[in-house]
Amino acid sequence: MTDADRSIRSQLAFARLLPRLFRGGQAFVGVEAALSDLSDEQATARAGQLPHSVAELVAHINWWNRWMLEIIEMGAAQPYPRHAAETWPSVQPGQWSQIKNEFYELLARIDPHAARPDLSNPVNHEETIGELLADMALHTAHHFGQIVSVRQALGYWPPAGGGDSW
Repeated sequence: MTDADRSIRSQLAFARLLPRLFRGGQAFVGVEAALSDLSDEQATARAGQLPHSVAELVAHINWWNRWMLEIIEMGAAQPYPRHAAETWPSVQPGQWSQIKNEFYELLARIDPHAARPDLSNPVNHEETIGELLADMALHTAHHFGQIVSVRQALGYWPPAGGGDSW
């Protein structure tokens, strides 16, 4: 197998893996299950000493996914936020549906980028398109683990559609 063949196979594997990293499945609970069956009141509730609600976590994920997609789609570097607080939008009661819909809209924009032939091209300072996509997947998965924990702490887990309860 040539280096070119290995590169193509590696890129195809990444293109197949990336949607599963964003949506969950075998390794962790899928995003649809993690976000299902939540009213606006439940999604905006905070559990005990936990710092964020489900809606706040998803709004934060949306902020970063939107920021990274803009870099990838515009092909130009963007300045990093000066403070982490800038990446945590304020969530008001009644916004859950909008936040959840935006998450799915951003998710749909990500998929086509996984199969791009230019994943190794730098696009944001030293980061490549592939690295940004991997960062997005890891960041999303990290916070979805927190979403499950918040739901467990509030007694909203597992959702009616199922989900691991351990």
